[in-house]
Amino acid sequence: MQIENEAITEVETKAKAAKEAARRLATVGAAAKNAALHAMADALSERCDELLEANARDIGAARNRGLTPHLIERLTLNPKRIDAMREGLAQVATLPDPIGEIVGGWRRPNGLQINKMRVPLGVIGIIYESRPNVTVDAAALCLKSGNAVVLRGGSEAIHSNVALTNVIAQAAAGQGIPAGAIALIETTDRAAARHLMTLNQYVDCLIPRGGASLIETVVKNATVPVIETGTGNCHIYVDANADAEMATRIMMNAKCSRPSVCNAAETLLVHADVAEAFLSVALAELHRAGVEVRGCPETRGKAGEVPVAAATEEDYFTEFNALTLAVKVVRSLDEAIAHINHYGTRHSEAIVTQDYAAAQRFCDEVDAAAVYVNASTRFTDGFEFGFGAEIGISNQKLHARGPMGLEELTTIKYVVRGDGQVR
Repeated sequence: MQIENEAITEVETKAKAAKEAARRLATVGAAAKNAALHAMADALSERCDELLEANARDIGAARNRGLTPHLIERLTLNPKRIDAMREGLAQVATLPDPIGEIVGGWRRPNGLQINKMRVPLGVIGIIYESRPNVTVDAAALCLKSGNAVVLRGGSEAIHSNVALTNVIAQAAAGQGIPAGAIALIETTDRAAARHLMTLNQYVDCLIPRGGASLIETVVKNATVPVIETGTGNCHIYVDANADAEMATRIMMNAKCSRPSVCNAAETLLVHADVAEAFLSVALAELHRAGVEVRGCPETRGKAGEVPVAAATEEDYFTEFNALTLAVKVVRSLDEAIAHINHYGTRHSEAIVTQDYAAAQRFCDEVDAAAVYVNASTRFTDGFEFGFGAEIGISNQKLHARGPMGLEELTTIKYVVRGDGQVR
């Protein structure tokens, strides 16, 4: 009970400080925020060894606990990934500041001038799992959009997250950013996360990032408004008129380049007209890459000497986050679209085709945050979209959808100017 009370006290203290910081941060100009972001980037480079040492402690603990390889891969930092975080900070600094932007305006017949202006959400709480880069990405986007952030990462990444937060928060404070604007809940007690979900008096918005169980827990238990960042059961559909070489390249990238992330492909759909020729090559490529394939009866019948397990109904619903791929042969574009809309998670879906009409129907009828024609689903990412970084990828329809950049972390204030009008 004492540990739980201490966890609750830490959360309330940091959330309250964030609320005060948010009021001040909302008026900080773009130049000061950009200077802080550059200082944060420089600090990551200067203190890289310290960050890698902290991450090594987490990796060692994860291996001792028997975490799966894909979870350890998500948890791992290396110089390349730290440099990517640094580059993300620098790119966010180059983006236009959304705060104060007038996104619409009109004058009423009575002379009132009504303007819609972008303003920060306020205090954003982020509850996330094993990817330490979320700490930096979230802090960068919240800072640039004038929001304070309260971070609560997973226990498996605690040493990495503490080190990262210390580095960037100190650098930001050195540039005049209010104390408390970037805060990490350091206790690993689950009571901390539960309490953060109910702090409506301090927290304006909550964003969970992680697996389906984490997101479901937050949605069910939070009283603070939640923006869901979705699980990614993503599909590649190879149409009857696909370029086979292109389709193979896209499939291999979407499945194998980083299988543990939410924009990796989990299911391959192949039109029956090209299934025999395409699968004879594709399944061999997947097998050489170490991918476990689970296929429908027709897929298994065309597999030759490549081992293909029988796919279950559950496999088509599953986000594997590993080198596992479900495969199904479909008879038509209609069947492919119906399969995706039934089994998918409305994240990222791709068609490979040279048929413009088929591509257009796919874009119009597939219900997803991002739809691709002749490109890998792996591009659903804030950095790849030019946002510098992302706070998460939303697959809901309110208040934001897809990679959430700066604009998605703002809301609207109506500013109305008059000269004495009364109603």
